[in-house]
Amino acid sequence: MELSTSAIYGAIAIILLCRYLQRRSKSIAAANSPPEAFGAWPILGHLHLLSDGPSQKLPHFNLGALADKHGPAFTIWLGARRALVVSTWDLAKELYTKHDVAISSRPMVRANKYFGYDFVQFGVTPYGPYWREIRKLVHVELLSSRRLELMSHVRLSELGHTMRELYRAWQDSKDPSGQLLVDMKQCIGELNLNTILSLVVGKRFYGDTPETNRCRRLMRDVFYYSGQFILADVLPYLGWLDFRGLDKKMKDCAEKVDALVGEWVDDHRRDPVDYSSKDFKPRDFTDVMLSLVDKTDFKADYHVDTIIKSTIMALIAGGTETTSVMLVWSLSLLLNNRDVLKKAQEELDNKVGRERQVVDSDIKNLEYLQAIGKETFRLYPAAPLGGPRVFTEDCVVGGYNIPKGTWLIVNLWKLQRDPTVWIDPTEFKPERFLTKHKDISIKGSDFELIPFGAGRRICPAADFGIQVLHLGLARLLQAFDFSTVSDELVDMTESAGITNCKATPLNVLIKPRLSSHLY
Repeated sequence: MELSTSAIYGAIAIILLCRYLQRRSKSIAAANSPPEAFGAWPILGHLHLLSDGPSQKLPHFNLGALADKHGPAFTIWLGARRALVVSTWDLAKELYTKHDVAISSRPMVRANKYFGYDFVQFGVTPYGPYWREIRKLVHVELLSSRRLELMSHVRLSELGHTMRELYRAWQDSKDPSGQLLVDMKQCIGELNLNTILSLVVGKRFYGDTPETNRCRRLMRDVFYYSGQFILADVLPYLGWLDFRGLDKKMKDCAEKVDALVGEWVDDHRRDPVDYSSKDFKPRDFTDVMLSLVDKTDFKADYHVDTIIKSTIMALIAGGTETTSVMLVWSLSLLLNNRDVLKKAQEELDNKVGRERQVVDSDIKNLEYLQAIGKETFRLYPAAPLGGPRVFTEDCVVGGYNIPKGTWLIVNLWKLQRDPTVWIDPTEFKPERFLTKHKDISIKGSDFELIPFGAGRRICPAADFGIQVLHLGLARLLQAFDFSTVSDELVDMTESAGITNCKATPLNVLIKPRLSSHLY
């Protein structure tokens, strides 16, 4: 069917308007602006560089290549939105210190709206009084060292369950080689999903059940869609055009997530628990939220259920995927560097032994294991582009004028491979953290290595993520010997999305290395 004359004129008018807005924004920011990257398309700008199409490289690779051409700070156009891309630690330090308040808000994009409960969720809500109150509650009551210690039995229980299941599967296989082939990507994913669900809502899902598959599918969809731009995000005047149906898919997914989380909260409320009692002991983070949320002045007119559900969703989505990603990459790197794998197991044997299971208190003595963790965070940060920010006021960054409303993208993947900081920056060398970089922190104070971000909006679950990686890796390496079929190298291809998941399964041969009573 041919387009009507009015539709054609309307499309032309929209295109001309978008071009006008781009040119107007460029003219406003022209004075002493960062260089603008080449290769912009008409109307869409550089949006194709962030595409997940089959012929496209991943966004952090594309932006890293542009940094090699244009320098550590340059701008791109995402439709009508101007974005500053930063790729070096010194500019990151300037941003997260001098301009931290100005960059402490997120862009108001559709994914944040739908999955963030209309921007109520603490991870995407604008910087201000409400964010400070909910962030304090999350940090002090849910993710503090004290709370994590009180809930440590949950992590140990889930790790123990996984080790037993792997051992039983090995026993049942009766393979003549004495080894069992396992997809460790799936295994680690289930381990971390159940750990987070147990901590947050007191749920565990194993096996191929409808509820388990529903939860897995929704979590995967949330992370996939959270890494997508809808056309209306970057071309607001095309909000009516749902290209690829992404807007509808996001809405549908968000409604299903809300229904699932709502069921879990209702289950807690139906239990005969007196949250006001002096003897009240929370079973999980949902109990903590239910006991505190009515007593907290959030300085915002949000419904209590919305605050509770949005916080639960943030903890589950943020904790499940990122911790799984890091543990998978860590094991993959070790399998491609067998000398490092051997040294890590020798350290475990020497400092823990094989007569008991490694526990949290052992980690401080496992320096080489910690170095492996840091090197994994350096090479494969779970969110290679961090979380996009938006400038809420005019700033001067690196001598460049950056106008209010500009988006900010910090390419952590590129920043953490800076050859002026790291010798052989693309190589996996944990030893670097035992010598020259021994005292470097990954919690936002040393800007050469900021896998959790930095400043006010640093990931509040950094301590939890580090603990999960260290103990999970330690338990796996202590309990099993790992190898690959025919000693092949592990495929290190990354996939698109807000997190850089391993694109292919991690098929590994395992063999127990402890006495049977320790499984």
